[in-house]
Amino acid sequence: MKLHDFDFQLPPELIALHPAPHRDDAKMMVVHKSTGQIEHKTFANLTDYFSEGDLLLMNDSKVFPARLYGQKEKTGAKIEVFLLRQLNKQYHLWDVNVDPARKIRVGNKLYFGDSELVAEVIDNTTSRGRTIRFLYDGTQEHFDSIIDQIGETPIPPIIKDQREVEPEDREQFQTIFAKNVGAVTVPAAGLHVSQRTYKRMELKGIDAAYITLHVGLGTYRPVEAEDLNKHKSDAEPFTIPEATVKRVAEAVEKRQKIVIVGTTTMRAIESSLATGNRLKAMSSWTDRFIYPPHEFRMGDALVTNFQLPMTQPMMMACAFGGADLIKEAYRQAVEQKYRFHVYGDCMLILR
Repeated sequence: MKLHDFDFQLPPELIALHPAPHRDDAKMMVVHKSTGQIEHKTFANLTDYFSEGDLLLMNDSKVFPARLYGQKEKTGAKIEVFLLRQLNKQYHLWDVNVDPARKIRVGNKLYFGDSELVAEVIDNTTSRGRTIRFLYDGTQEHFDSIIDQIGETPIPPIIKDQREVEPEDREQFQTIFAKNVGAVTVPAAGLHVSQRTYKRMELKGIDAAYITLHVGLGTYRPVEAEDLNKHKSDAEPFTIPEATVKRVAEAVEKRQKIVIVGTTTMRAIESSLATGNRLKAMSSWTDRFIYPPHEFRMGDALVTNFQLPMTQPMMMACAFGGADLIKEAYRQAVEQKYRFHVYGDCMLILR
């Protein structure tokens, strides 16, 4: 398949600027791959499709306030620095994007907050990319607390271009089970899981287990290569804990359903399956790009948000549910005014 096969007309007003009032109030389209049936429910109905012993696998990565605003030394020019990932904790080296990039050169010093943090640009990596070193000699914990105080919730540009970041975003742009800090954007499908969802799972005997994949900016960025074989995904770090491996093995042995919540979770799972389709405990990096045709080795169901055209999560949904059926689901989603992107509605694909 080619890139244009995943294009569609998305009215701008269907891009959700805020989440549903309650997490599990979001609409959920249920797509049955085996029959082609499509149902229209809400996320609160998720547990209706699963039974005692079934397992939800979710990404517990935690978003940190990665967008910083500062000033350039001498000129005082305002700059935005988006923290992508920490390269070295001891020396506080970070891979970042800067804006406006043309003003930021190697050797420049950047000041943040009330000069609580000062950084020096030490390398150019891409047209907008830089490596910076924070000139800081305190503890890592105190450094993290400063970033938490002066950083801004990194809602996607497509949302930020239409509204200001709000205090509520600090909580809403985070799953309730977020634990391991490192993501610069949220694993969106997990946003719909509420305390009420957990209670329903408990009552039905449905279990939960977690992986960690720190989601980067590239996950939701549209693919540009018409020949999908030429697309190179950004590498993202992930961890599969031993406890999750054991719980998955138990579910497989007992023929219980495994529900993958989010395409980021699926990327980690598909990147860590060993011989015999056994999940392997590991910490590594993945640049796995999944699009049709692809044979998934694990997962009886996939929960995923409705995403922008020509993005990796949309392509993975097409691979999991069948391209024609998922494109029909997207057509119906537009027709029935489902909400798209990270704050939007979702689909449950049942194989």
